Amino acid sequence: MTVPSSTTTARAAWLVVALLWPVALLNYLDRQVLATLQPSIGAEISAVLDSRNFGRLMGIFLWIYGAVSPLSGLAADRFNRKKLIVGSLAVWSTVTLLTGYAHDYTQLYWMRALMGVSEALYIPAGLALIADYHTGHTRSLAVGIHMTGFYCGQALGGFGALAADAISWRVTFQALGVAGVIYSIVLAVFLKERRTDVPARGMLDELRGMGRCLWALFSIGAFFIILFFFAAPSAPGWVVKNWLPTLFAQMDPDTVRAMLPAVRDFSNAEIASNVAKPLSTILIAASCFIGGILGGIVADRWARRNIRGRIYTGAIGLTLTIPALVVLGYVGNPALALCAAVIFGMGWGLFDANNMPILCQFVPPRLRAAAFGFMNLTGVFIGAMTTELAGRLDKAGNLAHGIGWLALPVVMAVILILMLRPVTLNRPDP
Repeated sequence: MTVPSSTTTARAAWLVVALLWPVALLNYLDRQVLATLQPSIGAEISAVLDSRNFGRLMGIFLWIYGAVSPLSGLAADRFNRKKLIVGSLAVWSTVTLLTGYAHDYTQLYWMRALMGVSEALYIPAGLALIADYHTGHTRSLAVGIHMTGFYCGQALGGFGALAADAISWRVTFQALGVAGVIYSIVLAVFLKERRTDVPARGMLDELRGMGRCLWALFSIGAFFIILFFFAAPSAPGWVVKNWLPTLFAQMDPDTVRAMLPAVRDFSNAEIASNVAKPLSTILIAASCFIGGILGGIVADRWARRNIRGRIYTGAIGLTLTIPALVVLGYVGNPALALCAAVIFGMGWGLFDANNMPILCQFVPPRLRAAAFGFMNLTGVFIGAMTTELAGRLDKAGNLAHGIGWLALPVVMAVILILMLRPVTLNRPDP
């Protein structure tokens, strides 16, 4: 039997990251593009223009996505991760394609619900597969690079309106769906499952095994601290990403014109719609991108010298978001707000690149996808609730101050994560 060389193994590990990066991009792009296509869709399906109806479209995805995440994580730990990833991409891409053929609000609503189920199957399996391949001092960088796919998807989603103007909202959804279906075929050919110990038992036995996995997972005390570390910043994370354009649009237009001479002739409404949204979306996505790469490099190098290097890097990332939230909440100057948004994105990238690597120091491989599924559940549910709360604060004129107060749970998360004392960079199965 031929033993693969370290070079061959390393190439295979990075090939997995390269193959999954477009999946991450499509995962976020396909869900996010609806937000910018609202006016175009509303021209044909008027119910979408009602803010409550549109909120339900966005909300049903989040609630189902969060609820299904633990189940998808449990499945990824019990079954073949490659098949789950390929199947998830194929199904949500088909749903995206069918969205382009929707003719009424009810059809759009059910398409969003189905997308919530299918997209939830991806990230626990995807991150667990990357962790399976990257077991040493490349794990944080591998995860960080993969997470940049989500940031790029977020940024591209902000340009959905331009695509709708050029080719219509229907063709936009259809094109994205076809691209995803085609790429799922590519993935089926080239992506390889890492584990060789996937049990070949019946479905009923596997379901029983999930219960034992849950018991084992919740017996790990450190997991609850990691769960809070992940969930606490989700509140400001979702609010900043969803409401930052609104916050910028509320700032003094004269100051914006002074900062950006190119918009000097724009009306207040034009500044709000044509400048605030794309500027804030691009700023957050670009700074998260840089932070994700930097966080991976720093954490991997730090971990070579100190076993807590990844914990320290994630804690530094969250610490950077604290003054950024305070500035966004209590300083009305657009220039400072832009700087704060960049710092927030950089910190978020440092944090995001190290969530799964930190988890791997305390949770064995057979439980990691399930663990991340529960992390996704708490993060999405908290994000959905705080996003809705932000809407109420916006109506009351208190959106900015509300963002500032969200720094408090982040402070608690930093303190708690620094209390953890890992004994290994990669906890094995018992």
